[in-house]
Amino acid sequence: MQRRTFVNMAAVATVGAVFDPFAAAQEPRRPTPYPDPAVEIVDPRFAKYQVQNAAVERLFTGARWAEGPVWFGDGRYLLFSDIPNNRMLRWLEETGEVTVFRNPSNYSNGNCRDRQGRLVTCEHDTRRVTRTEHDGTISVLIDSFQGKKLNAPNDIVVHSDGGIWFTDPGYGIMSNYEGHKAEFELPANVYRLDPKTRTATVVVSDRSKPNGLCFSPDEKLLYVVDTGVPKNPGDPKPIWVYDVVDGVKLANGRMFVNMAPGFSDGIRCDVDGNVWSAAGWAGDAFNGVHVFAPDGALIGKIHLPETCANLCFGGARRNRLFMTASQSLYSLYVGTEGVPLV
Repeated sequence: MQRRTFVNMAAVATVGAVFDPFAAAQEPRRPTPYPDPAVEIVDPRFAKYQVQNAAVERLFTGARWAEGPVWFGDGRYLLFSDIPNNRMLRWLEETGEVTVFRNPSNYSNGNCRDRQGRLVTCEHDTRRVTRTEHDGTISVLIDSFQGKKLNAPNDIVVHSDGGIWFTDPGYGIMSNYEGHKAEFELPANVYRLDPKTRTATVVVSDRSKPNGLCFSPDEKLLYVVDTGVPKNPGDPKPIWVYDVVDGVKLANGRMFVNMAPGFSDGIRCDVDGNVWSAAGWAGDAFNGVHVFAPDGALIGKIHLPETCANLCFGGARRNRLFMTASQSLYSLYVGTEGVPLV
C-alpha cells in the first residue's frame, strides 16, 4: 500500500511560471502506433512488462540537465532537479503543468523520500545532504566526513531501517556548470548515514565515480553504478552489486552488468527484482532505459531521443515509469510496479 504521509510542499515551493510541456521547438506530435516501437523486447521475459496500448510520453522539455525524479503520491506530483539551472521543478499529474518548486536549489541532484515521507536531497553547490521537513524547513543531515567537506553528493536511497545511503563522486565540484569548481578533499565514496547517531560510515571506497544506487526489493542487495571513465579501451563500464550485511555494511562486490559502450546513471528496482537503468552516451540506439533481470541478462529497452540520467516509479499504482533525460521528462506505463516504501 502506498504511504500516505503528506509533506506540506506548498510551504516549501517557490511559486514560478507555468511551463507548457510542448512549448519548446519540436516536431508536431504524431500518432504513435501500438505497441510503441520505442519499447523493445530483447528477451521474452520482458514481454509481460510491456503494456500494449501505452506509449512513451514527453511530459516536459526545457531543462538543461534533468535529474533526480521522486514521486509524491500523496500530492500527485513528481519533483525533479534541473541541475545547471539551479532549480527543482514540479510536474502535476492532474494538469500536466510544470512549475518551479525551489529556486535556487543549491544545484541539487538526486532526491528521494525517507520513511516518514520527507524529501531528502543531494546538493552539489553546498556539498551536503539535506532533508525537507513537514513544515518546509530544511535540515542539514551531513556536509562533511572526518572533518573534511564532502565532494558533491549525487544520488541517494533510504533503507527500511531509516539509514540513508548516498554516493559522492564529486561531479558538482569539477566545473562551474553543475555547482562550483573546488578541490577534492575526500575520495569518491559511498556512505551510509545512521538515522539515530547521525554518524556516517564508508560502505564503498574502491570505485572511480559511484553514481546511481538502489536496493533490491528484499534489501539483501545494493546495486551501485560506476560512471568513471575507464583507464583502458575495452575496460567495463559497470553496474556493481553487493550483498547487504546486517543492513549496515556491504560484502562480496561483483560486476552485475557491463554497460559498455555507453554508461548507466540512475537505477531503480521493480517488485520482481529487475533493475531499470538509465542509459546513454553511446548514440541514439543506446539512449533510454535498459532493463536487466536479476541474473544480469538484458531483457528490454525503452528508447528515448535523449540520454537518460535517472528514473523512478510513480503514479497511483507505482506502475508509471518517469524518466529524466537530458532536457526533458518522459513517462511510460509498464506492467510492473516500483518497490514501495515499507
